[in-house]
Amino acid sequence: MFTNVIVRKPCRALLDGITSAPELGKPDYDKALIQHAAYVEALKKCGVNVTMLEAEEEFPDSCFVEDVSVITRKGAIITNPGAASRNKEPEKIIDTIKTFFTDDRIAYIKAPGTLEGGDVMMVGDHFYVGRSARTNEEGIRQFIEILKGWGLTGSEVPLEKVLHLKTGVNYIENNNLLVAGEFIEKPEFADYSKIIVPESESYGANCIWVNDTVIIAEGYPSVLEAVEKAGYKVLIVDTSEYRKIDGGLSCLSLRF
Repeated sequence: MFTNVIVRKPCRALLDGITSAPELGKPDYDKALIQHAAYVEALKKCGVNVTMLEAEEEFPDSCFVEDVSVITRKGAIITNPGAASRNKEPEKIIDTIKTFFTDDRIAYIKAPGTLEGGDVMMVGDHFYVGRSARTNEEGIRQFIEILKGWGLTGSEVPLEKVLHLKTGVNYIENNNLLVAGEFIEKPEFADYSKIIVPESESYGANCIWVNDTVIIAEGYPSVLEAVEKAGYKVLIVDTSEYRKIDGGLSCLSLRF
């Protein structure tokens, strides 16, 4: 169960966030703020304490706080993002992380290693790490070494098409995975019960489990139906403005 969530208010520079889908257009800032506020309200309904950080105009993608830290039950790992424009972002969250963890429970991914939290999926005390354009072999090596020191485990998952691991696979507890695209057949996930997301709704695979509730993106009816059929309570949040800059439900918060 989660007690705390950290989020960061979107900055106006969000309009210039990194995107692999320019055809979707630039985000509408006012609409993005409304969607972010609704996201925070949904989290609060799940019974967590939300820490809201101020906007960082220097970093267009800074509302995606999940990428700059991975929080485990044993400690926090400050990442080293692979995207050059985000490389200094982790420095802006360290003080907040220190309010929850002592220095001996905070570790750091160091260059030349790169790692982004969107590539990390927690399943109990095991962490799957996607090797992507943003997370490299050295970053994964350091990450798994840190986990081992805390009595946790990790394993690499090679990515072929998606930006981040959690773009296409997300764990919603009870041995259930939401999977889309390349993750449907990956051998690493053979032992899980899979909720298969159709290609037409692949963005909807990025859901988050928060204290027995699954928060899903608005506009993905087959995902909604499948998650409800699996017995979960569901909350729906519109993330259309964040989709325009490669963002989704998981990357907008740190949950622990």
